[in-house]
Amino acid sequence: MNKKRSAGIALGAIALITLTASGTGVVFAQTAPAATASSRLDAVLARGTLRVCTTGDYKPYSFLKPDGKFEGIDIDMAESLAKSLGVKTDYVKTTWSGLMNDFLAKCDVAAGGVSTSLERQKHVFFTQPYMIDGKTPIVRCADTEKYQTLAQIDQPDTRVIVNPGGTNERFAKQYFTHAKLTVYPDNVTIFKQILDEKADVMVTDASETLLQQKLNPGLCSVHPDRPFQYGEKAYMLPQGDVTFQQYVDQWLHLARATGEFQSISDKWLK
Repeated sequence: MNKKRSAGIALGAIALITLTASGTGVVFAQTAPAATASSRLDAVLARGTLRVCTTGDYKPYSFLKPDGKFEGIDIDMAESLAKSLGVKTDYVKTTWSGLMNDFLAKCDVAAGGVSTSLERQKHVFFTQPYMIDGKTPIVRCADTEKYQTLAQIDQPDTRVIVNPGGTNERFAKQYFTHAKLTVYPDNVTIFKQILDEKADVMVTDASETLLQQKLNPGLCSVHPDRPFQYGEKAYMLPQGDVTFQQYVDQWLHLARATGEFQSISDKWLK
């Protein structure tokens, strides 16, 4: 006798015992239909706004202009996501150190060059990655040969500078235990510190170094095609909300397949 037939006979026997014990043909125990959990997707549609947490200090992904408006790759992508939902965007300015708490309390999506990490994954869902990236140095162009490796950078006389609260700071504190490490609070003006010879090296995502060397003549990205480690960019979403995650993943898949993402990326990177 196969297992499925055995299970069917067993269930039938249980039903028969229940009916006999009650003395009636009425079944007393019924399985209630499972409650449908509400999704953030429903909340966004009902609210009419998509709340987006972003730092506004990370070109080319997110930058807060003096007029108070955000711009960048992930800002254009957030606008695309909101348009697909038929809602407006509501941007929440945050910091790298406060990103997780702000997202959990105030936002539906976090965007702006957010790197995936296992530590963040403990608290949030990520979309599929939309960009492969990795940490690489940016230095004064005269010093490119001097700072090719982690060992060359991690010397007592090397002045490493890093912005606080994100994966850059964690990377620097893990690998640069001998260098002079300065945590500098402003990720917008941090590159000028290297130009002004107040620091020697910053290690950040290769995509950022490629843009910053264009914006700051005299700075050079060091082997951006061969970063020190593998990294990914993705959007943060509420943990456990599969419905919302699947919607955003499908939107992102279509944006990449149709060339929309590439067009937006080229606009800011080229």
